[in-house]
Amino acid sequence: MQIKKINNIDFEKLNKKIIACNKCSRLVKFRKKISSEKRKQYLHETYWGKPITGFGDQNGKILFVGLAPAAHGGTRTGRVFTGDKSSEFLYKCLYSANISNRSKSEYRNDGLKLNKAYITTALKCVPPGDKPNKNELDNCFNFFNSEITYLKNLKVIVALGKIAFDACTYFYKSKYKLNEKISFAHDKIYKLPDNIYLVGCYHPSPRNVNTGRINEKKMTNLFRKVLKLS
Repeated sequence: MQIKKINNIDFEKLNKKIIACNKCSRLVKFRKKISSEKRKQYLHETYWGKPITGFGDQNGKILFVGLAPAAHGGTRTGRVFTGDKSSEFLYKCLYSANISNRSKSEYRNDGLKLNKAYITTALKCVPPGDKPNKNELDNCFNFFNSEITYLKNLKVIVALGKIAFDACTYFYKSKYKLNEKISFAHDKIYKLPDNIYLVGCYHPSPRNVNTGRINEKKMTNLFRKVLKLS
């Protein structure tokens, strides 16, 4: 199958718009607060403190979607799923499934590369209490819409958690009439009207890991299944 080459200029323009966005006053205030107060072990670091763009292979066939950047992960490092506990678990599984070249995601420019995959978040800024409001998600929807549209070779979307899953279904409901009732469940796979698969996956949060809701074996097996679907 021929791979469609994406227009890098489209992504460059989009990412500049994302980074420059100050539309949601509550989120702007919160990310500035986090970046100035910092966590004790990161006092020597300069926080990114801006919205976070997607990362990975722009010609990829798999899109991983999270909720939002972590307060002291992406908001600190400037890259999605980087430098926090969720990313530690996620990248162990991505590496085991041969989707990442490294088992750790620590900071920008650490040599991390994704294999046929792109990763982003439905919300581009960290929300207080990890709870975005509808208006904030709506404001980010155009960014999310553009990311999916620009990924010309997309075959599988993996939604990491219910809010990310709902953002994906919101995107598809805005474009298609969905005959099947779609609801979030881990390892549940739906085939969408444009022949793209939507896969539900528990978020790789410490809470889900510590309670045993998810473990490395389960997550890695799901990611291997996703790789086959692509």
